[in-house]
Amino acid sequence: MAMTYEQVKAKVEKYGQQQVLKYVDELSDSQKEVLFAQIEATDMDVIACCQHKEDMIKRGVISPLGAMELSEIEANRESFTKTGIEAIRAGKVGAVLLAGGMGTRLGSDNPKGMYNVGITRDLYIFECLINNLLDVVKQADAWIHLFVMTSDKNNDATIGFLTEHEFFGYNKDYVHFFKQEMAAATDYNGKIYLEEKGKLSTSPNGNGGWFISLQKNGLLDLVHEQGIEWINVFAVDNVLQRIADPCFIGATIQKNCVVGSKVVRKAAPDEKVGCMCLEDGRPSIVEYYDMTQELMDAKNEKGEPAYNFGVILNYLFYVPDLEKMMESLPLHVVEKKIPYLDENGNLVKPEAPNGYKFESLVLDMIHQLSSCLPFEVVREHEFAPIKNKTGIDSVESARELLKKNGVVL
Repeated sequence: MAMTYEQVKAKVEKYGQQQVLKYVDELSDSQKEVLFAQIEATDMDVIACCQHKEDMIKRGVISPLGAMELSEIEANRESFTKTGIEAIRAGKVGAVLLAGGMGTRLGSDNPKGMYNVGITRDLYIFECLINNLLDVVKQADAWIHLFVMTSDKNNDATIGFLTEHEFFGYNKDYVHFFKQEMAAATDYNGKIYLEEKGKLSTSPNGNGGWFISLQKNGLLDLVHEQGIEWINVFAVDNVLQRIADPCFIGATIQKNCVVGSKVVRKAAPDEKVGCMCLEDGRPSIVEYYDMTQELMDAKNEKGEPAYNFGVILNYLFYVPDLEKMMESLPLHVVEKKIPYLDENGNLVKPEAPNGYKFESLVLDMIHQLSSCLPFEVVREHEFAPIKNKTGIDSVESARELLKKNGVVL
């Protein structure tokens, strides 16, 4: 049952957010329905974070966390792979593709996964990723449930595109879509902005919001029904990554860790990637903008950089432990430029930050867990991120790497 106007009014009054109903009398019935549904779905408790945001970003003591390096992986590859294949065949492994982004920086109005990296033929980002997952399906002779997280902006286009292309050969019964939860955006006093007269200003709830979004969309029930114990989470923009990699899964299981993280050796001490570390003795990630000169200069017992392994947003989580910590995930309050309606109901696109967005981050999910295995992979074989059209981490650089790995473009 949808909320009535009286219930909506009571909720916004409770949180001091009456301004979101300023134009309610100008709205059609269908516009009211959309606005009321949005207000009902919005967690207004989080907005209290604005009041004490300084307390939320205090970091603990950072110390190094060693990775399982290539030599150790090679020495145990057969055993790790066998353990991983057994888990996949037993239906214990699922994968979550974080695909909520748009291809704006690539000059496209479509979802990022629809971008065509081919030169002499069509080859889409989604296709590259599904091909990589199909390698494992063939190796294990078992299908893996793939959960695709979309956003409000790109959900219909994503589903339409993958359906039209028949999921690039993937078994459609094993593909499930869910939308990322949105969080309200506010001014500096914690008042929610309107982006239209009948629409709250919202933004996605961060890269750590995927598990809560999965649950709110009812798909955690499917995870339980299918007996999925491990979820491999990966981002849409790395066309070379190996997904549900049996060796990675097996190593994480054999080392009794509740999360695994694929990492690459950093190209330079100041490369813009987060690094695996310990924070107050628990696994965590130190973001590149928090890397002090002291951390960049630190050495381990081998005389190598102590913070040498960058994360590539490819993680393996143990589901029972994820469920335990879901309620305790901290929120980050991030200053952003937020389009909003001014006093006269005109849309303003600000030039400078004018408020807050609220996000949960993967690094906090990892920090809530007791053990993590950083697992080294070869950069040239598994890391080809597409963030820009040209230059570093671009369509151009990814194409070069795809060619090196034998992919025909």
